Formats: sequence, structure tokens, C-alpha cells
Amino acid sequence: MNTSAKIALVTGAGSGIGKCIALALMQEGYSVVLAGRRTAPLEATAQEGQASGAKSLVVATDVSSPDSVNALFARTREAFGRLDLLFNNAGIFAPEASLEDLSIEQWKAAVDINLTGAFLCTQGAFRLMKSQQPRGGRIINNGSISAHCPRPRAVSYTATKHAITGLTKATSLDGRQYDIACGQIDIGNAATALTEKMGKGVLQADGSVAPEPTMDVQNVARAVVYMASLPLDANVQFMTVMATKMPFIGRG
Repeated sequence: MNTSAKIALVTGAGSGIGKCIALALMQEGYSVVLAGRRTAPLEATAQEGQASGAKSLVVATDVSSPDSVNALFARTREAFGRLDLLFNNAGIFAPEASLEDLSIEQWKAAVDINLTGAFLCTQGAFRLMKSQQPRGGRIINNGSISAHCPRPRAVSYTATKHAITGLTKATSLDGRQYDIACGQIDIGNAATALTEKMGKGVLQADGSVAPEPTMDVQNVARAVVYMASLPLDANVQFMTVMATKMPFIGRG
């Protein structure tokens, strides 16, 4: 399956933002490794992407498991021989809860997937990008508006997304000597199945419940494709793409 096309790996590629990004990259000519917990949605993404003529590889992956992530990158190396782009996207929301009521199991689940998962995938990408020829590549982390400003009753998601910013900065610094660039896209209210409830009303910082505007998820896809298109001597360190009228600036 070796190919001269650029190779990308997208986690959480079976739905939502991850699926949209994977399809956009395939349309740009990338061969894309599709990673996620459930095979069926990944296969659906792969089938939809076939229309662009791009190749894809489905790898069922639990990003919180070191063995599963190691297997993911071994499959990537075996199939394509290199990796040019990692989009760290896999993540979960814990149930909405007051800080003191969040269970330790709920906290650990968010940390394991949102943070440790991104770290393990970054490690795998680092090792491959350092050793391949030509050397180097790009890592883009899916941060969030919550990497800057919290929503109420969302402590685990907020804490992990703030930590992603630290991971982005550390990766960007440590990657310099190996031609590995790392940036972060912070997304606000992209219209996916996860944000459908926003039109009906979500909890605000002042305790009220109010609907929030969303934006087309294709705006995110175009932004990531742009970040990925830069040569490795240029980098978008941080980019925020959000619904213009959502409560973020002055969230409360």
C-alpha cells in the first residue's frame, strides 16, 4: 500500500469533527489512517472518502491504551512507511456535574482519553517522524475554546483541554530539532451531533440556560487543511475558529 501521497493519521475519525477532517484531507490527496474505538463508523468514513480517490486505512484503536496506540503506529509504518500529519482529535465529555460531585472514575476517563491519549499518539508520531526520510512532520492538536475559558460544570474537560495547550507547546519545542512542527486548533461550537443541544439551550456562567449559535463544521476542516498545507519551516501555533456570536469573549 506504499504511496507517494502524504500520509495523515486522524484519531476519532468515525464521527463529528474527526470524520470531517479525515474526509477533507482525503479530498486534498492525503492517504489517511482512520483511528477510533468502533470499526463500523471508521469503515463508513473510509467508504465516503473513496469518492475522492484517496487511500485510507481503518485501525480500531483505544487511544488510552499504550499497546493499542503502539499497534496503530506499527500498522501505519507497515502500510505507508511514514507519517506526515497527526491530527489528535479523540476526546470525550464527562457528564455535566458540579466539581465536588464528579466521580474519580469520570475524572480518570476524561484524562485517559483527552490527555493521555493525545500524549501517547504524539509519542508514536514523534518516533516515526524522527526516523523517517525525509525526516519530520506536523502534529495538530484539537484544543477547544475550553482550553482558554471553562464552561460551568465541566471541570475534567476544561482541565484536560488546558493541558493540551501545554502538550502543544512542549511538542513544538521538543520537535524543533527533528523538523516536527506542532500547532493547536481551538474550536468553538462547530455544528455536529454533539452540539445539537446548543440550539435548545445550554448552561451559562451566570446560571441561566440559553441557546448558542453554531457554525458549519466545514469551517474547521478548511482551517486544518490550511494548517497542514504549510511547509515545515512555518507553523500556525494556535488558531481559534468559532461561531462568531457564541459566548466566549466575555463568557462570564
